Amino acid sequence: MAVERVAQPSYMRLLDPEALGKIHRLELIARGLVEGFFSGRHRSPYKGFSIEFSEHRQYVAGDDIRDLDWRVYAKSDRYYIKQYIEETNLRVVILLDASGSMKYTGEEAARHDGRRLSKFEYGQFLAASLAHLMIHQQDAAGLVTFDTRIRRYIPSRSRVNHLRFLLSELAATQPGNETAVAPIFHDIAERIHRRGLIIVISDLFDNTEEILQALHHFRYRKHEVIVLHVMAEEELTFPFERWSLFRDLEFDERRVQLDPRSVRAAYLEKVGDFIRQIEAGCGQMDIDYVPLSTKRSFDAALGMYLAQRRRRKK
Repeated sequence: MAVERVAQPSYMRLLDPEALGKIHRLELIARGLVEGFFSGRHRSPYKGFSIEFSEHRQYVAGDDIRDLDWRVYAKSDRYYIKQYIEETNLRVVILLDASGSMKYTGEEAARHDGRRLSKFEYGQFLAASLAHLMIHQQDAAGLVTFDTRIRRYIPSRSRVNHLRFLLSELAATQPGNETAVAPIFHDIAERIHRRGLIIVISDLFDNTEEILQALHHFRYRKHEVIVLHVMAEEELTFPFERWSLFRDLEFDERRVQLDPRSVRAAYLEKVGDFIRQIEAGCGQMDIDYVPLSTKRSFDAALGMYLAQRRRRKK
């Protein structure tokens, strides 16, 4: 009997078994209140009758007498109902920057399958791993890819076949045009009506003040936000020594030839200010800001963040 081997779908390359083994020992739990459809592990803004006790309220006609607290009645001779915090599933939307600047591949970038990862490919692996983690823990994951516009918006779902859909979309996406981060965030904030978790994966190359205002829009809509700020090591350290031709990845016609040593100090000062402003703004809004260099493997970076987040929650 002949056994015919079926080729693995190309999008499965985004799921690294070793990486998933590291992060699946961890969970991504919502810190705040979320809204969902199914019973899960996250606190809901709605009062129900589940495991975690919240408070008492006085009995009113029509309440189920099975929910009466008879101990309180014995002490006070009054009827009180036990209220509990309903737990729910988490609805996550992953926003992946697919602009031209994400195409950059540094010489020091981490390798996967023998080749260095661009910032966008690094983001693809982060998004795929997070989507797999969320659906594995029976939460709902959605995806937005964008540059100057929303390229694709896939609402959050928790079915296993939805994960295949997300992975297929991630694998098919290629970075393209210039960046318009802030308008995209405002648009998405208005589209997502149920509070949940927004995960941003981007180099955030746009107007800093406008980005922070857009992130505030998510917080105003009661979403929890995580910012995974992906940059290449060369963008952080500017190690270039020789006269070089620098090309804008979003506008190919923009090229400049210069001695990098002459601009290094000014460049590093601007990059430092940029990162400090983003980090400080996120801190003021209680947003998790996670700086990531593509020099470090995505699974190690993601695993460390999830472990730190879990420790903070305890």
